[in-house]
Amino acid sequence: MSRMKLWPHGTIVAAVFALIAGLGVWFYAKHEPAVEAETLPDAARIQRVEGDVAFCDDRANTDANTQWTAVTANQPFSEGDRIYTREKSRASLAFSGRNFARLNPNTSLDVVSLGDRRTQLAMRDGSAMFDVGYLQPNELFEVATPNGAVDFTQPGLYNIDFNNSGVMVSALTGLAQVVGLGGSGQVSKGEMLTLLGQAASEVALSRLNRQDAGYQVDDYYRYQYPNSYDGRYSNYDAYLSDPNYYDPYQRNPSYKYASSNIIGLNDLDAYGDWQNVSGYDHAWRPRVDAGWVPYQQGQWINSNTYGPTWVSSEPWGYAPYHYGRWANVSNQWYWIPDGVNTTPSYAPALVAFVSLDANQTGWVPLGPGDSYAPRYYDGNWQPHYLTQTNVVPTQLVNFAIPGAVTVVPVDAWGRPIDPRTIRRVDQQRLASVRSTLDPLTLTPLRNAVVHSAWGRGKIDLPPGIAKKLNDTPVYLGADVRESKFRKDLPKSMRVERVSDQAKSQKFKVRDERQQEQQAETGRRQDTGRVNGNAAKDNNAAKDNKDAQQQTRQLEQQQRKDTRAQEKTTRAQTPGQDKPQRQVQTRAQGERVAKPAKSEAKPKPQAAPKPERKPKPPAESSDKGEGGGKGKVKKP
Repeated sequence: MSRMKLWPHGTIVAAVFALIAGLGVWFYAKHEPAVEAETLPDAARIQRVEGDVAFCDDRANTDANTQWTAVTANQPFSEGDRIYTREKSRASLAFSGRNFARLNPNTSLDVVSLGDRRTQLAMRDGSAMFDVGYLQPNELFEVATPNGAVDFTQPGLYNIDFNNSGVMVSALTGLAQVVGLGGSGQVSKGEMLTLLGQAASEVALSRLNRQDAGYQVDDYYRYQYPNSYDGRYSNYDAYLSDPNYYDPYQRNPSYKYASSNIIGLNDLDAYGDWQNVSGYDHAWRPRVDAGWVPYQQGQWINSNTYGPTWVSSEPWGYAPYHYGRWANVSNQWYWIPDGVNTTPSYAPALVAFVSLDANQTGWVPLGPGDSYAPRYYDGNWQPHYLTQTNVVPTQLVNFAIPGAVTVVPVDAWGRPIDPRTIRRVDQQRLASVRSTLDPLTLTPLRNAVVHSAWGRGKIDLPPGIAKKLNDTPVYLGADVRESKFRKDLPKSMRVERVSDQAKSQKFKVRDERQQEQQAETGRRQDTGRVNGNAAKDNNAAKDNKDAQQQTRQLEQQQRKDTRAQEKTTRAQTPGQDKPQRQVQTRAQGERVAKPAKSEAKPKPQAAPKPERKPKPPAESSDKGEGGGKGKVKKP
């Protein structure tokens, strides 16, 4: 009974909070900042993490004591962000649906520019593999280093490695243009260009050691495709004969139904199925349990650029949460991607947000036809919208679907969503709540974002490493696009451009390829001689074995003939058969029992043996029976 009395009061309180939240949304929409004619940068994906991988998205990037936090798989990153792999740690990155990188231990990577067919990165230490599967016309993909810039001008597999004296650029396949303060040059398939000194005053061009190259390729593909790689690239020549065997564009059916620019398409086939859904053409359905809802397995992190960003804990959970829409058909959730021939845009999360009261907030997946407001936030967390989209939608496709709206306490944001904290809300109550596409128009969420980093684990870099990453200048070959939301990004990241005069000059290269080719030819000739000698030895051994076999066969035939003649002799002289056998037996016993004595002191009766030579039966009997048998078998 008391519950019935309290219910109206609870309704009034909830209505008040909803009104406050709604007024906040209305006020924000009324004073919405002007739309800016600017395109957002793309975002890349951290695919896999092994060990301690640190991440920094501080806007200044000038302080060696800048806070670094731990990254997690499926976390997006973009312009101005920095990544560092600690000792015994690695990370796999995706820049598009076909372009990837693998960072080895103790490696730094900064994102200088990302978007508008332009990927500009910076390395200051370590070693990294760059798997460039596809480049659009006039697309730029270059990596700045302290010794110069590496521009991947063709699709291929490349390795950039730092040592104490300089930077080594290897083209396992493909073609790269390298520019530095001392000039420019190229490195082609099967070659390595070494830049020595900050000004690249010395440049050496050499051929790759094929055994080392095979190891590098095998190690990369074993890491990149752990569930499908079969070890075929351990031989470098095998890789060169078919370098595109593992290209996801050729192997994964998902690329038939969505744009190859979408990151994470290569994960979908192992965890779901494409189906032809009425009204939506081909859609992808994840293999999940009954009652599953999008945007519930994972956590919200806070991006200084994009604001609240969804990071899924599902292994396939990147593409369906940052591109396309979700549709519920016959109580099944389907991901509806953008068209194959479109250029999709990244979004931190394709959801609409709701606030039930000061302590509870929620979100719902956007459905087909629902609008989205692309935006970024400045240093004061003010939004900058890129389209004329109304941030307060009048209706949402999935809002009325039972269970589609996920509601959690505000203090649960920033941590992995615990299913026990998800609150079921009556549909009638949800119908009275207004939604918004911009989460920071909701006061509870705005306060959480402004006053909290949302609990990501801190990672402390050694002071020497932090200083090196902040103080070491790097050089790019192309201009850096200005970014409004990251002011003076090249300056804060210590990125400089190589002059046109330096780019027009050619490196003074110490070409070691001919010397190595001669050495390789000599090694092959030596190998040929060794193989030839081995073949001769094998043939000689074979001839010797054949001769021995013929000898044994002749001896066996002689023994057969001798035994036959002996039988004939015994048949002709039957009375002498028994004494002869006794003599033979006695002779055999002497040979077996006292072999050393008979060899050292031959008996006198053995002297006339030559006269007995023509007697075949006696001689044959000695070799064919008893101790003589073993000597015949010995090769």
